[in-house]
Amino acid sequence: MTTDWLIACLMGLGKLFLHPLLYVSIAYCLFIGYLRVKRERHDFNTKIYSFSMELRSMPQGLIGGLILSFLTLATGLAIPLAAMSIMAVVTVLAMLSMKKRFVSPVYTMGLTFFILFFLYDKDIELTLFQDALNQLDRSVYPTLVILMGLLLIAEGFLIVANGSKKVSPHLEVSKRGQPIGVYVSQRVWLIPMFVMIPGGQLPAPFEWYPVFTIGDMSLSPIVLPILIGFKQKVHGTLPELAIKAQGKKVGALGIVITVLAAAGYWYPPLAIITVVLAILGREFLHHSQKAMDQKLPFYFSKSKLGVQILGVIPQSPADKMGLQKGEVISKINGVVVREEEELYRALQINRAHCKLEVIDNNEQIRFVQRALFDGEHYELGLLFVDDQLKESGQVG
Repeated sequence: MTTDWLIACLMGLGKLFLHPLLYVSIAYCLFIGYLRVKRERHDFNTKIYSFSMELRSMPQGLIGGLILSFLTLATGLAIPLAAMSIMAVVTVLAMLSMKKRFVSPVYTMGLTFFILFFLYDKDIELTLFQDALNQLDRSVYPTLVILMGLLLIAEGFLIVANGSKKVSPHLEVSKRGQPIGVYVSQRVWLIPMFVMIPGGQLPAPFEWYPVFTIGDMSLSPIVLPILIGFKQKVHGTLPELAIKAQGKKVGALGIVITVLAAAGYWYPPLAIITVVLAILGREFLHHSQKAMDQKLPFYFSKSKLGVQILGVIPQSPADKMGLQKGEVISKINGVVVREEEELYRALQINRAHCKLEVIDNNEQIRFVQRALFDGEHYELGLLFVDDQLKESGQVG
């Protein structure tokens, strides 16, 4: 019996690489990266992160996929092939909208749920999906909602753990014509996870297995590539604080949805209510975060204390000195600086060494210094918001 299950799982894992959504998602991440680099070059005349940065974030979902796979295999959570096929199509359509947040399982699986609900027991001929649709059973609805709740928890975890890393700065002009800096976090995580599909002749390892069944059909495991998309813009505080706070709220929503979805397995009408609550709840979190951020004063703008750092280019001299976004440079080589041009002039005082007085994000003064090599006094790797710029930025 153990050998049968192991072979079935290995075969299910191999089918991951036959799923077209895997390769579509890779192309999607590269395209997002291309657009981001294009924007960074427009704003700062340089790229900050490589165009493959979004692609590199995809494997971060592997841990979540392993945990969810353990849960789905342990409980026998079954999803019909029709649901998987429709969800793949819905996911591709969400990608084409270029709204990263719509790639969230709340929307892709929620829409899949209602499409299946509409198609069930209807005399509708769909050539490509007809065989799969004929296998549908009403008990698919609660299991699909349970999976959506679990993925929502995973989304919250990924936002907290990785959503605020390598966020990209962006220059905008406020309604009053004031140049301001904002941060944009956009991620696409790949969650490769085992789910059970109807079909196969695997013997049940326990009498109570599977916990969540679809009629009397036998089951077999398959690895399904599921995408989680996320985008958040922040201008009223440090991006790390706002993004992690949002992630915790998404995770909490996921826990509530999972509990309601599990209850819906024994009371199916609750599944419909749970999907609606999940979509409305995710929308509420998005718009409430956006409204709250807009009420805050601009965090990255002109500072009376000195020149505020909007961003730091990785591996640059500024990065090696430990300078952070949001900090304010008040003095360079003993000279008070209030404008970007004053900063450049102060750097020329000593071409071989620079000493900076910095006000950190806790409003504490600290000093950093470093030897400069040829050319580094022109390019420290700092990004600023300059008063003289209305639609573009400069790199210091």
